[in-house]
Amino acid sequence: MISLKQPKCSRQMSESWPTVALLTFSGGLQDAYSYCVRGKVFANAQTGNIVLMSQCFFAGEWLGGVHYLVPLFAFAFGVFIAEQIRARYAALRAVHWRQLIVLGEILLLFAVGFFPSSMDLAGNALVSFACAMQVQAFRKINGYPYASTMCIGNLRSGVEAFSAYLRTKDSALVKKAGHYFGVIGLFALGAGTGGMLCGQLGLRTIWVCCALLSIGFSLMFLKEDIQENAEIQTAWTHIRTDAAQAEAEARNIGHALSQEIQQQAKELHNPDER
Repeated sequence: MISLKQPKCSRQMSESWPTVALLTFSGGLQDAYSYCVRGKVFANAQTGNIVLMSQCFFAGEWLGGVHYLVPLFAFAFGVFIAEQIRARYAALRAVHWRQLIVLGEILLLFAVGFFPSSMDLAGNALVSFACAMQVQAFRKINGYPYASTMCIGNLRSGVEAFSAYLRTKDSALVKKAGHYFGVIGLFALGAGTGGMLCGQLGLRTIWVCCALLSIGFSLMFLKEDIQENAEIQTAWTHIRTDAAQAEAEARNIGHALSQEIQQQAKELHNPDER
């Protein structure tokens, strides 16, 4: 007899809304910090740095170009290191490999808070490196791809989902769009808060990110049960129904074959009855 039980799944909290909210708020705050108190450099969105770097180089301002080039290289190196950590420590059981990323990010950002203004270049490089590790490690929210340290991809995905909803009236697309717009709102809130705190805390503002990330690090020791949506439940019902029908058909075929074999055996032993 086939026995199918609906699977009970759990996932690591790195994709849950509480963790995503902390990471995204922190991402917005980091960008505001690097721009407001670390020489108007974007730690997260490297597109702005590439534009400013190119303008400096074409104007012959080589030192100014390097000012934006260093965070760009640091970001690329951060992505590389995050991928290496994932490949090497994905099988760890005591902690999740993403927790190692967050722990490293906390330590780096805490160190940046001690850097004086004369070390802005190094400070921006470390912030960009930390942001890159975060954006590489945390790439989904409830199964939807997203970015916690920049908005352009989230804005595109949110508008795309909303546009598809207007055509199909599929309520799941509204939920999907809401996820992306929610992430954008959290990033903006973090950036605005960071801008205000920079005026009060100055170079130490980055330590607020350390506090937020520490909470996220702790949350990831928990597991979150995945609640099946209506689509998945319907599909699972169909699977169970099909399995039951297949089992019944197999029993009928087996019964028919058994009767045929018995009849043939009877004819072999009693040839006069043919």
